[in-house]
Amino acid sequence: MYDKPSWVLHETLWHAVEKYSAKTALVVEGIEYTYATLLHDTRCLATLLIDAGVQRGDRVAIFLDNTYAAVLSLYATLFAGGVFIIINPQTKSNKLKYILADSETKILISDSHLFSRLLPVFRAPSFIKGFFYTLTDDTSAPPEKDGCLSGELFTTVKQMEPVANLGPSLPTDLAALIYTSGSTGNPKGVMMRHHAMLFSAQSISYYLRLDHSHTIINVLPLAFDYGLYQVLMSVVQGATLVLERSFAYPAQIVKNIIAKKITVFPGVPTIYATLIGMHRRKPLTFSSVKRITNTAASLPSEYTKELHQIFPNALIYRMYGLTECKRVCYLEPELADKKPGSVGKAIPGTETFIISDAGHRCGPNEPGILHVRGPHIMAGYWKAPELSEKMLLSGYFPGERILCTQDRFKMDEDGDLYFIGRSDDIIKSRGEKVSPVEVENVLLSIKGIREAAVIGVDDELLGQAIKAFVALDDASITEHAIRKYCTDHLENFMSPKYIEIRSSLPKTESGKILKKTLT
Repeated sequence: MYDKPSWVLHETLWHAVEKYSAKTALVVEGIEYTYATLLHDTRCLATLLIDAGVQRGDRVAIFLDNTYAAVLSLYATLFAGGVFIIINPQTKSNKLKYILADSETKILISDSHLFSRLLPVFRAPSFIKGFFYTLTDDTSAPPEKDGCLSGELFTTVKQMEPVANLGPSLPTDLAALIYTSGSTGNPKGVMMRHHAMLFSAQSISYYLRLDHSHTIINVLPLAFDYGLYQVLMSVVQGATLVLERSFAYPAQIVKNIIAKKITVFPGVPTIYATLIGMHRRKPLTFSSVKRITNTAASLPSEYTKELHQIFPNALIYRMYGLTECKRVCYLEPELADKKPGSVGKAIPGTETFIISDAGHRCGPNEPGILHVRGPHIMAGYWKAPELSEKMLLSGYFPGERILCTQDRFKMDEDGDLYFIGRSDDIIKSRGEKVSPVEVENVLLSIKGIREAAVIGVDDELLGQAIKAFVALDDASITEHAIRKYCTDHLENFMSPKYIEIRSSLPKTESGKILKKTLT
């Protein structure tokens, strides 16, 4: 007997229940939810959304922390035929108002502790017709909006009968709008179809060698696609997901890794830097973890030795991706020590190639812009056809669109990829092109430097001068010592002219260092 295929993203939850009904699907704030419970509650919430007027293609915004309600809301939106938008709970009112207006959100789901940021939204004209909220202990009165249906989420859901079917969606319909930083200053909505997200979740699960036996911990925000896909992949495989609100309290995360016998730990370099710092003070060992993954920013090769100490039984996956296609490539973990600077080859079912500045396909060690083919690329940017045209180019075959990443790469003789830098991040100093990533890797190899960021600043003589920002674990490290180390390990034109030591570097909600604020 063949397994039933999943045609749309939320169908994977239905199929997971057929196989793993009584199994724990989610652990949130110490409470365990089985797959059967998750599906039942999801279908009841879907009924509520349909009763509130959600029709095929309508947008539902989820402005919540990493909670059970957030997971319910995203799957319920899909069952109702809608398009979900997960907005980071750290988002301020002006940006929140922009996203809700730009997306023409019909239903908003939030929490009482975020009401203060919703007030400006509710005072402004909008498309919002329904507002459902969860209540926390320090609850206050919810904002009111004329002509807007509202109610406490779980109280209302308990009164609903579960929706009977999967809804009207097709694989080619939009499943999500994922808002990401834009060059204009306003965020841009990346349109992702069901088939693209389902493909990505399956492809990534395959190369990570995941199955139903795994327990994944997620400390990343669900608004960050790296965090979102931990939910999607867990359901695809019938695995268990331990959902944390954040990595704000590392000591508690450490306890949960041990207590829940976590087998998969997704992180970003700033998270691994924190764990390494803790390990240096008091050794950490997580023997249950079988996979650790990294994306969002390059994982410094200098971390590898201590990561092996912290996760002695884990395969280390270095990966690269962007929201516009979720994931581009990964390095086989068996090559992690042999090729620590590489992010490997295209994920299964896709293809990558590098185009030179002259317009031809690059050979080994020739730098150029990385392009991507595959079913996982976005449908375009919401309401931004001109911007979409810059990223989605005509392919080599009739009717095909390929994704131009705008990132500079090179590949080795084996075809494994190496990230050089964003095409607009490359620094031109003394007539030479300087990759900030290369300088940052040297800085991070200095024991005692926790974080590093490199930018170019205007310079009359050099064109651009290299400026480095560092945050230290060891306060005894001096600017002079850093400068000498760089001189010893970098070509002259790559050595920073300016070095600024800070207590910490600014970051986005997803943990990336925010270079645009550094001057």
